[in-house]
Amino acid sequence: MINSVVKAIKILNLFSAAEPRLSLAEISSRMGIPKSTAHNLLHTLLSQGYIERVDGELYALGTAPLSLTQRIRVNVELRDPAAPLLRTLADVTHESVYLTVLDGDLALYIYAVESPRRLEARTAVGERAHLHCTSVGKAMLAHLPDSEIDAIIARRGLPVFTGNTINDPARLRQELATIRRQGFSVDREEHEPNTCCVGAAIFTAQGCVLGACSVSGADPEIVGARLPFLSNQVAQTAHQISRLMGYVPARSSQIGETRLKAVV
Repeated sequence: MINSVVKAIKILNLFSAAEPRLSLAEISSRMGIPKSTAHNLLHTLLSQGYIERVDGELYALGTAPLSLTQRIRVNVELRDPAAPLLRTLADVTHESVYLTVLDGDLALYIYAVESPRRLEARTAVGERAHLHCTSVGKAMLAHLPDSEIDAIIARRGLPVFTGNTINDPARLRQELATIRRQGFSVDREEHEPNTCCVGAAIFTAQGCVLGACSVSGADPEIVGARLPFLSNQVAQTAHQISRLMGYVPARSSQIGETRLKAVV
């Protein structure tokens, strides 16, 4: 237990609908800590948006907890209806299947169906990964506005994880254009050695990218001879999940879906 973290959480829990604003003296008294300690904790919470100053000397909850609540809601609303479709995808492809959402500049894994063929037992749930080097990341990145893509590259860079990682912005943009055109993305051992993936984006009712799903495994044929079949399965699953989120594709997307079915 880290006492300072526990104290910070207890400070957040002091605020309520009945008492939305508290003074430094009130917080210090109720916590049973010196004003200087309370001030330091509040200053840290202020810097991260969990607390804000109001009416001069009073404190109130900031907007950061709302952001966390929104993330939890999105995760649950997406994960729960998507889970049966992802389990079916895992059964059909006999590979590991993952579901991610955008978490700032990163992909956050919120659901996984691990293949029994995986030699090393693991779970990706809760992990985060860069967008430029994973199939789920590139699938989401491809459907962001150009200005946001540029901002993410500026903030995060294009760190190299393997010899196959794309670390040239121009080449990455070319690949993102290909992903938008074909409806799926691939990871050719770009994030982890001996791991290949195929991913597709998931959209909200408003047509904004919400997340992505993928199949992943050690078989290099995932991005070789099996790619037409797997990309079709992943794209159809992503499309079905998007429909559950309220997404209604344009007519051109429906034509694309028919073309994908014809590949099998």
